[in-house]
Amino acid sequence: MATVLVCDDLPLAREAMRRMVAAVPGVTRVVGAASGEEALTRWPVERPSLVIMDVRMPGIGGVEAARRLLARHPEANVLMATMAEDGDGVARAVASGARGYVVKDVSREELATAVLQALQDVSRRRGAGGRARAALSGRAPVLTEREQQVLVGMSRGRSNAEIGRELFLSEDTVKTHARRLFRKLEAADRAQAVAVGFRWGLVR
Repeated sequence: MATVLVCDDLPLAREAMRRMVAAVPGVTRVVGAASGEEALTRWPVERPSLVIMDVRMPGIGGVEAARRLLARHPEANVLMATMAEDGDGVARAVASGARGYVVKDVSREELATAVLQALQDVSRRRGAGGRARAALSGRAPVLTEREQQVLVGMSRGRSNAEIGRELFLSEDTVKTHARRLFRKLEAADRAQAVAVGFRWGLVR
């Protein structure tokens, strides 16, 4: 049973995202915020299981709002949303602790997958404690072409099955590449792998 906070300054976009998220199995309540400032105020009250934060908004903006939220509440679970693939903004948000991003015109199925993955991974992410930071010592990890492709897929919120379809690989093969990828990046899960990938410039 999960509450999701959708933060977007555009009422129509916020409502469209709210409706899509409300249809995801396991999501029992969806609340909205019209600005980063409002999201920061509402999070301690609502204690949502997930925040979907628009990257670009007036005021402090989604990236800064995500940074402040995660600095104040490290247990917060944040997924960025962007109209286009804003690599710089997403990279800064992920470096602050956001778990990844979705594109606003994502299909219902892709959004459901991203939300469910975020909700399922949150407990592992909270217990992982600092491995992603440790992975930044020394030289950048060297990934194979397939590992790089799998990492990019993860950064876009794709499930293993979806990555497999895009790369013409079986889901088990994708999982094998993911396990090797996690070892190289010293990451406990997808969120940390994507965070390390953005920090090293392996994904944009």
